[in-house]
Amino acid sequence: MAQIGLSKDYGYVVATGFASVILVTYLGFRVGKARKVAELPYPYAYATKEECEKDHKKLLFNCSQRVHQNTLEYYPAFLFTLAAGGINHPILSSIGGGIWCLGRLFYASGYYTGDPKKRSRGFFGYIGTLILFGTTISSAISLLSS
Repeated sequence: MAQIGLSKDYGYVVATGFASVILVTYLGFRVGKARKVAELPYPYAYATKEECEKDHKKLLFNCSQRVHQNTLEYYPAFLFTLAAGGINHPILSSIGGGIWCLGRLFYASGYYTGDPKKRSRGFFGYIGTLILFGTTISSAISLLSS
């Protein structure tokens, strides 16, 4: 049975994970602010197409909501790959996680303009995802071969 020993550098993984929590919280606050400005009551998750065509503030709310929801859709996989890849490659995984977080911020800044095509500003975040995939696969192989 393999035992997992974490290096002191695993603290970078923990710090990157915490930074991602701050990011997700920030994105959530942006949704709440946009909801208030758009005067869109709960429990409605999105404004309709017709509402958005009449009121640009509702479109901006939908964009904010989509940024947050899209981030949350991938967040469990991000956290898993960050934690698992960090077992053997804590610094590289933290770099990948940081790139992913920055990519999410650029994705959000583009989407917040109200033009969803500008979300591609954060495309480079996928480099972080690929790094995390690689470090996770490496950690899995290492654990299975020990």
